[in-house]
Amino acid sequence: MTDALSDLLATRDWIMADGATGTTLFNMGLQSGDAPELWNVDQPDKIRALYRGPVEAGSDLFLTNSFGGNAARLKLHDAQSRVRELNRVAAELGREVADAAGRTLIVAGSVGPTGEIMEPTGALSHAAAVEIFHEQAEGLKEGGADILWLETISAPEEYRAAAEAFALADMPWCGTMSFDTAGRTMMGLTATDMAQMVETLPNPPIAFGANCGVGASDLLRTVLGFVAQGTERPVIAKGNAGIPKYVDGHIHYDGTPALMAEYAVLARDCGARIIGGCCGTTPEHLRHMRAALEDRPAGPRPTLDQIAGALGGFSSASDGTGDDAAPARERRGRRRRTS
Repeated sequence: MTDALSDLLATRDWIMADGATGTTLFNMGLQSGDAPELWNVDQPDKIRALYRGPVEAGSDLFLTNSFGGNAARLKLHDAQSRVRELNRVAAELGREVADAAGRTLIVAGSVGPTGEIMEPTGALSHAAAVEIFHEQAEGLKEGGADILWLETISAPEEYRAAAEAFALADMPWCGTMSFDTAGRTMMGLTATDMAQMVETLPNPPIAFGANCGVGASDLLRTVLGFVAQGTERPVIAKGNAGIPKYVDGHIHYDGTPALMAEYAVLARDCGARIIGGCCGTTPEHLRHMRAALEDRPAGPRPTLDQIAGALGGFSSASDGTGDDAAPARERRGRRRRTS
């Protein structure tokens, strides 16, 4: 039994994903601390516009507005009883936009972290995490998502729980982690660790990779780490549009459309097959990325020096491995992607 994403991957060397959800919604008026998922019901026209942005810019795949749509996160907004509804509507709106586009588009049901720390370090049990992810997955499935898209994960235990939940929902999936601590996830995983972990899952993802993190250079170093493991599974690269800076009371990402075009081509040449952006990546960035991927021929795998020369230096000397690797640090508080 095949799925829409695997079918598309079988016919294409690369697939372009979407850009930032949070950046776009904040530009539409979402306030810090608000639950974006409530807009699926309260502001559906804005969510349709959110989806149409990457579609019109040339993306082949876009994520639903459901990143924080699990019971643990929605409980912060007293909306934990609305998980199924909010995810179903997120996918329904995506399905509506995709079906009207006149070309093949993948609606990917975004699933973010629970915001809790799992046992034995924290209080969230494996069974409870599976239940949380399963509930969200069923809502996205009901709304017509083609695949589920786990993203911005730090802990391997949470990744495994989501994989089990997606099997219960009988849905194909992809999954990315965020490598933002000197080449490691916040809970200490390296690119090597992740590439090895996905192959041990009873229900492995169609594709895996990295999103968010520190900047485009660091993310591509992580992609090279995946590829070095000899994986035959498609690799995902969804890097931020540069580095965040606080300008006039707002977070601004300094990556220009031209820089993200370079990033997209380098991501392809590093070995990524699904290429998109994360925080700060607008439809304008995506248009330049699509044009570069189409117009510029594939090249040899870039070196770290070539990546740094094109996109800027790395945030740390280490890729998370070796004697200078930073130790894992304890994750504190609840994390919400600000893309």
